[in-house]
Amino acid sequence: MKRVLADLTPLRRHRDFRRILAGQALSALGAQATVVGVAYQAYRMTGSTLVVGLISLVQLGPLLAGTLWGGAIADAMDRRRLLLITVAVLTVSSVGLAVNASLHRPHLWPLFVLSAVTAGFQGVHAPTERAATPMIVPAAELPATLALQQIVFQLSIVAGPALAGVLIGTVGLNLVFWLDALTLALTWVITAFLPPLVPEGRTGRAGLASIVEGLRYLKGQRMLSATYLVDLDAMIFGMPRAVFPALALSVYGGGAATLGLLYAAPGVGALSGAVFTGWVSVVRHQGRAVICAVLVWGCAIAAFGLVGVLWVGLILLGVAGAADVVSAVFRGSILQTTVPEHLQGRLAGTYIAVVTGGPRLGDAEAGVAASIGGPQFAVWSGGLACVVGLGAIVWRVPQLWRQTRPGEGAGSGRGIDQAPEAG
Repeated sequence: MKRVLADLTPLRRHRDFRRILAGQALSALGAQATVVGVAYQAYRMTGSTLVVGLISLVQLGPLLAGTLWGGAIADAMDRRRLLLITVAVLTVSSVGLAVNASLHRPHLWPLFVLSAVTAGFQGVHAPTERAATPMIVPAAELPATLALQQIVFQLSIVAGPALAGVLIGTVGLNLVFWLDALTLALTWVITAFLPPLVPEGRTGRAGLASIVEGLRYLKGQRMLSATYLVDLDAMIFGMPRAVFPALALSVYGGGAATLGLLYAAPGVGALSGAVFTGWVSVVRHQGRAVICAVLVWGCAIAAFGLVGVLWVGLILLGVAGAADVVSAVFRGSILQTTVPEHLQGRLAGTYIAVVTGGPRLGDAEAGVAASIGGPQFAVWSGGLACVVGLGAIVWRVPQLWRQTRPGEGAGSGRGIDQAPEAG
């Protein structure tokens, strides 16, 4: 089982990674619960799905701005200090949501304002956290590290909403937001025990010129840029979630329960894929692993669009979700092992902007395709377009196929807390 189940070596060897992962688990659980809480409260107050959608929409701008500016800030200062600042602001925002929900007549505007503030500071926090990781864990263990982080994230997607539903139904909505505030406060305490994480080569300046420098570096790295393009290709053409309601009702002849299964299937597959990642650390050709994973994603989505049997469709969505996790692990590993330490924050910011924006563009593409040829056409044509696009990227950037893992210890940062610990 050594190379089947997820490799726990980074957890055993690196105390500071255990701290980061514990903080990620706590904050992600609270964040996913809050997503449900905000949507539930907005709908109960207004009875409008449009309002719920608008609250999600107002988060996009701050989130994208936060990832780009946050990456630049993370390259200009102690990343531990920046993590403490962002977690503190996020805690205050969650307290605001909890206080508003506790009022006899809650207001609607805090849901918009505080959700936007949360999205913006989460945008700063995420690239900072990603940039801190290779300063703590050596390059050889980064694939296993990223797989463990994926497990934590996928578990939060499942457990957070479930916990929110239980709390709303048994205790009250405000407790969902108080839970988020508590998990963030605990995350702040855990983060405070990290050592200083000052990037080597930092400029001390975080402005537009710093962001442009990061984008210029990315433009000059064809192989690295290709990993971004591969993800955009998969998400824009192969993300079918916008047509799930139509598929549930018209193709599978189901209702809300069927729709829930369609939404849950990729997440279940992703969680399963992340758990069985013990083999990722021995993969030498990481670029080829990315290509193969995206190929499986595209083929599974295309096949999903052609079947009319629900259980077969759910299996195919699960396969796609597992392939997406494998792609994410290796794309993240390539990023963190090839980018200089003083640029990690900015490149992590652009990476998160791509990961965040791609699915939203995919929703739009699927909607347009469905209006032309129906929901199934939107799915299978998108899957095929993903495969064709992948071939074009590999043809234009053959370096991605030839990419290999750096040598032992290369690109590992300072390796803080790298010595194995007793026990």
